[in-house]
Amino acid sequence: MGSFEKLLWVPELDGIGLPRRDRRGGTYEAYVPDRLIGRLLALGGPEAADVADAEHAVRDLDRTAAALADTEALARLLLRAESVASSRIEGLQIGARRLLKADSARRQNDDHADVSAAEVLANIDAMAYAIQAVSAGEEITPELLLETHRRLLAPTRLAAYGGQMRKQQNWIGGSSYNPCSADFVPPPWEMVEALLVDLCAFANEDSLPTVAQAAIAHAQFETIHPFIDGNGRVGRALIHMIFRRRTLTTAVSPPVSLIFATRTRDYIEGLSVTRYNGSPESKEATVGLNAWIGTFAAACARAATDAAIFEKRIAAVQDEWRVRLGSIRRDSAVLSLIELLPGTPIITTAEAQAMTGRALSSVAEAMKRLESAGIITPMLVGRSRKQVYQACDIVDAFTDIERQLASPIGDTQIETPVRSVPARPVK
Repeated sequence: MGSFEKLLWVPELDGIGLPRRDRRGGTYEAYVPDRLIGRLLALGGPEAADVADAEHAVRDLDRTAAALADTEALARLLLRAESVASSRIEGLQIGARRLLKADSARRQNDDHADVSAAEVLANIDAMAYAIQAVSAGEEITPELLLETHRRLLAPTRLAAYGGQMRKQQNWIGGSSYNPCSADFVPPPWEMVEALLVDLCAFANEDSLPTVAQAAIAHAQFETIHPFIDGNGRVGRALIHMIFRRRTLTTAVSPPVSLIFATRTRDYIEGLSVTRYNGSPESKEATVGLNAWIGTFAAACARAATDAAIFEKRIAAVQDEWRVRLGSIRRDSAVLSLIELLPGTPIITTAEAQAMTGRALSSVAEAMKRLESAGIITPMLVGRSRKQVYQACDIVDAFTDIERQLASPIGDTQIETPVRSVPARPVK
C-alpha cells in the first residue's frame, strides 16, 4: 500500500537569523511507496502503443547510427547532450562551447576554474560510467548506483556524501530548513536501502517492455530520493542502464533529458501522479502509472527522432568537409580526423595523434590542411592559455540540437523555446 506517513519535525538548528516559519518544528507527511517486486503492473491500450512506438524509434536510431563513419563519435555527442540536459533540469546552465573548452582544459590537466562546467563534466563522466558498466543481461545493483553517484559528486562541495545513501530526511520544495511546507517528502531514510534493493531487483526483470520498465524504475527512484543531492541525474542515468541491459540501445543513447528539460511541468506532474495513496490495484494507481508511462514513452520517441536528424546533420557536415578538401586518400590522416572530430570537436595536435595512432608529422600536416580549409580554427583554453583547435561546425550543431529540442515543435524560429537555451550560432 502506497501511503503518507505522518512524522514530527524537530529542528536541530538554533534558528538564529531565521524567520519563525523556518526555525519552528511541526508535522509533515513522508510518502512511502509500494515495493515493485510482486506488484501487478498492467499497461493500458494507448500506453502500450506509445511504448511500442518509442521502442521502435530508439531501436531504429541505434541501428542506423552507423551512417556516421565513427558511430562512437555520435555516441559521445549524444551522451554530452543528454548529460547537459540532465544537469540543466537541476539548474546548471552551460553552453556547448563553454563545456567543450572546459573539457579540453581538463584533458590537459589545466585548471579551467569553471565550477558549473566541472559539475556538468562530472555528470557526463557518471553517465558514461553507468552506461558502460551495464551490458546485455547484466545486473543493475545498488552498488552500481552508488558508484555512479560517487562519480557525480566527486568534484563538488558535497563530495563527502558521494556514493552514500542518505542518513537524514530530505524533501523537495518549500523551506530549506524544514519539510513542513514541502511539495514532496520522500520516505524516511531508514527505508531507503530496502527500497533501493527492491528497485534494482525490478530493474533486472524482463517481463515488461523496456521503455515501460525504465519509466517505472525512474519514477520509483525519484520517489525514493536515496541521496542528499544528485537524485535526478542518477535517476536519469538509470534509464540508460536499463536500456543497455535490455539491449534496446547498444551504441547510442537518445537524449531523453533534453525532452524532459523542455517539458519540465509534464515531467514533474508525471512523476507526481505515480504516487498514489492506497492499493496498487486502485484506479488512481493504475491511471497515474499509465499516464506517466505515456509521457515517458513520448519523450523517448521524440528524443530518438530528433537525435536521428542530428546524426544526419553531422554526416552532412562531414560530407561538406570532404567536398571542401577535394581529393583525400582513403588511408590519410585527414580522413581519420574528419571521422574523429564529431566526437572531439575541440582537440590538440597531440590528442589527434594519440587518438588516430598516426605519425605526429602526418597529423600535424593534416591539421594544417583542415585549418586552411576552415574546418578547424585555433583557440586558447585553460589558465595556461594552451592552443587547441575547434571544429566550429560541430559545436554549432551541438548548440542547434539543444535549441531544437527546447521548442515543443522542434523549431525555435516558429515556436519560442520554453526554457533557457544557448544563443543561436553566428553564421
